[in-house]
Amino acid sequence: MMSAETRRSERQRLAARALELTIQRGHEITLLLLAAEEGISRHRVEELFEDDGDLFEAVAELWMEPHVAIMEEVVASDLPSNRKMYEFFVRRFRITRERYRQNPAAFALICELGAARFERVRSFVDLADHYLCEVIAQAQVDGFFPGLGIDETLSLINQMVANYTLPDALIYIDEKLSEEKLARIIDTIFIGLSAEEGGARGINRLRLAT
Repeated sequence: MMSAETRRSERQRLAARALELTIQRGHEITLLLLAAEEGISRHRVEELFEDDGDLFEAVAELWMEPHVAIMEEVVASDLPSNRKMYEFFVRRFRITRERYRQNPAAFALICELGAARFERVRSFVDLADHYLCEVIAQAQVDGFFPGLGIDETLSLINQMVANYTLPDALIYIDEKLSEEKLARIIDTIFIGLSAEEGGARGINRLRLAT
């Protein structure tokens, strides 16, 4: 019986191989295909992965590893809250954009597979929300987002920066996305996001200007 460390290492190795094969073949790699490519038994692979979904989750974890490392590093930093939020988003955006531009077809495939098995990647979305809540909490201590709860602030910010966090956006509007625009969005969030009513919903009907 293999040790926990050996099992973890072998899972990572096979997940990396599965990701490589997915990009080469243009479709998801199953346990059966992985075993055949590696020249090992199906039983050996099943000792490491419960099923095809578990293999995909290991591949997703490998894909998201640099994003998680960035979030942990930024949250632990002593940057001002507005700069911290910008770095929280822009560093991950750079990785995603580089991956897309290096191989658009493979990137689109990974996005498609992630959408098809979203229940397997939901934990990474939840983790990003968790870390963003920590950044929001610091900002609120600094006096930003007055009158808003953390959950509402989280929802609003996620909607405002969605084009920089949803990988699929690069497939459609890559040229319209930039680090400079993201910085302006973050600046605007810190300048004006609050519970104060600004008047956008202040009338019940439209009327012609006179």
